[in-house]
Amino acid sequence: MTENELTGEIIGAAIEVHRILGPGLLEHVYEECLTQELELRSIPFERQRRVRVEYKGRPVAADLKIDLLVDDHIIVELKSIEQLLPVHGAQLLTYLRLTGKQLGLLINFNVPVLHNGVQRVVHRLSKLCVSASLR
Repeated sequence: MTENELTGEIIGAAIEVHRILGPGLLEHVYEECLTQELELRSIPFERQRRVRVEYKGRPVAADLKIDLLVDDHIIVELKSIEQLLPVHGAQLLTYLRLTGKQLGLLINFNVPVLHNGVQRVVHRLSKLCVSASLR
């Protein structure tokens, strides 16, 4: 499956969760339901993946946790907030840079139509590309 096909599958799974639950719940509820939907679709993922952080070659005592790493390729960061801000894209970009991954999805479930709450973030050669939303 290509990265585009995989992102389509992830977004489709998120849309199904949002269709059933609607907006307004806490992030961890959406995360639990999205992981169940990914399992139903036989899409491999890791939940709450730890990322070791180093500073100047030395490990930092605090690890980061990625909401979902899908098929060891795509980082999915989930939110349930009023609106996505630039800092959320920057957070995902940092996760991509620290893990060496190139593609991430930022999904905000607290919107009336889920397509308006999805951003695709690409990290290539230290450049950031963020689409405003997938409408």
